[in-house]
Amino acid sequence: MTDPYRITEAPVDAPMKPGGGLLRPLLWLVLFVSAAANVVLSTAADNQWISSAFGLVAVLSAVALIVHHRRNRARES
Repeated sequence: MTDPYRITEAPVDAPMKPGGGLLRPLLWLVLFVSAAANVVLSTAADNQWISSAFGLVAVLSAVALIVHHRRNRARES
């Protein structure tokens, strides 16, 4: 007979949350770095192409974060 009051060890390989991993933090990092680079380069540099490229990367990472959230929100709840 098992003792219901006995404390047992937690399983070693607990399942990860759906949508977890390194993708979301990496996208947030890319968003912040590219937005900061866009702000700095748009005010300090003469070349607007580089600033626009960082702005485009920021917009794309924001869109990727939104898509990632919408795909995984049903599984997280």
